[in-house]
Amino acid sequence: MIPIRDDNPYKTKPYMTWFIIIASIGIFIFQMSLPYEEMEALLISYGFIPAELHSIINDGNFSILGNVAASIFACMFLHGSWAHLLGNMWSLWLFGDNVEDKIGKLNFLFFYLLSGFAASGVHYFVNMNSEIPVIGASGAIAGVMGAYVLMFPLARIVTLVPIVWIPLFFHIPAFVFIGLWFFLQVFLGVSELGLTQVAGGVAWWAHIGGFLFGAIMVRLYKRGD
Repeated sequence: MIPIRDDNPYKTKPYMTWFIIIASIGIFIFQMSLPYEEMEALLISYGFIPAELHSIINDGNFSILGNVAASIFACMFLHGSWAHLLGNMWSLWLFGDNVEDKIGKLNFLFFYLLSGFAASGVHYFVNMNSEIPVIGASGAIAGVMGAYVLMFPLARIVTLVPIVWIPLFFHIPAFVFIGLWFFLQVFLGVSELGLTQVAGGVAWWAHIGGFLFGAIMVRLYKRGD
């Protein structure tokens, strides 16, 4: 299922969502302009590596914890391919505008970043010894999706479902579309528990963690609204 658009217009211009998208695309273009060895070094240096955080905690060397925090922040703006980038930015384009509209621009920026940190935290607890750098905005965007489905459960998502070569379009309620997406993340995350993570894999538990954080935080926001 490929989401095309939603029927949920925003009331104010989603400048922060646009800013994040433009920044992510700009950083990716810079990243791709580097020679391969330099680009690989960049991803290793600024990707989040769970084993590094685990080593800091085990050694009690918290003086360099800021370096890990910086890598968690930076990794949200790094992507491994055009497909990785465009898939993430399309989801942010679809769901970010309405969440930003609801909670405000600065609140949305902090919410987005905190969702990314929460996503990395959950990924860490499931993959403490992994030395594979984690990059991508999907954990933060999962938090936005968690907020969206609670704020706008009945919004319709225009979804492309290709049957062989025939493109079929369906208007699917957000709680069904995002609910199926979350179920798939949990199913795949659980199925990979105990397996050795390989390079190029998907951080399912980062998606799960970001989504749950977003859903919980937006409930707190709605309660205080």
